[in-house]
Amino acid sequence: MNNEEPDATEEHVAAKANVEVSVREKMDGDASIDLKMILKEIKDFRQDNAQQFREIKDQIKVTNDNLGLLEERVLDSEERIQAMEDAIGELAKLQSKLELQIIDQEGRSRRNNLRIYGVVEGEEKNAPTMTDFVERLLKENLPLTSSLDLHIERAHRALAAAPPEGAPPRSIIVRFLSYKTKDEVLKKAWQSKGFLWKGKQVNVDHDYAPDVLKQRQTYAEAKRVLKQRGIRFQTPFPAKLQNLMSRIKKLTWSTAEGRRRTPQLQRARENLAQAGSSSIKDRLQQFRREQS
Repeated sequence: MNNEEPDATEEHVAAKANVEVSVREKMDGDASIDLKMILKEIKDFRQDNAQQFREIKDQIKVTNDNLGLLEERVLDSEERIQAMEDAIGELAKLQSKLELQIIDQEGRSRRNNLRIYGVVEGEEKNAPTMTDFVERLLKENLPLTSSLDLHIERAHRALAAAPPEGAPPRSIIVRFLSYKTKDEVLKKAWQSKGFLWKGKQVNVDHDYAPDVLKQRQTYAEAKRVLKQRGIRFQTPFPAKLQNLMSRIKKLTWSTAEGRRRTPQLQRARENLAQAGSSSIKDRLQQFRREQS
């Protein structure tokens, strides 16, 4: 019995050692498998990263190429816009010049005309013609010389719809054969400060072109205040206001030539002024310098 017990113990120890060796071998095998899997995953991860980096680089290259094309197109557009703005500026100057010439020509065509304001509508119906009515009206109410022949070519109401009852009457446009005659009649009317006719104030003035008349009307309120305060003034052609309080005439307000512009031309000139400060090309060049 005593001899058999040591053998059993040795067998038990040997079996235990074999089990431990098997476990260790299995663990080593599992560790080797895990390490291979990890290495494979790392390799796959690096390959994926490399592929993604290549794709990103390709996208960046495409983006840079597109950006370069966009910069070229922006610069080309800037040059074209600048050329168009220069052309618009020249056209604006030309239009301004042509407008002034048209106003001047229209004013010259009206040199022999004057307008009579304040004559009640329909008063001319009892006269044979409007020219007869106007001639009698002027000769009876202005201090004209009896020998003065007015030589009225034609006369008519302003070409507008008849006003409703109670509204101001339309003016009467009178054209004289001679400018001197027209000027003489106008001076007498101004010296007399118009005249009363059938209880109504009648005034005589130049036959201004519509644009000039519109400009002169812009300071009608200033003229009214000057009259109330007894301040002498003149309104030279086309649309100026001169103060005559001192011996030296002083130009105090003006809507003179070149002030009227269409909204499109105003916007064009504002754009030209803004474009002169900083162009797109300058900003791109500044950006490139900052990035370099």
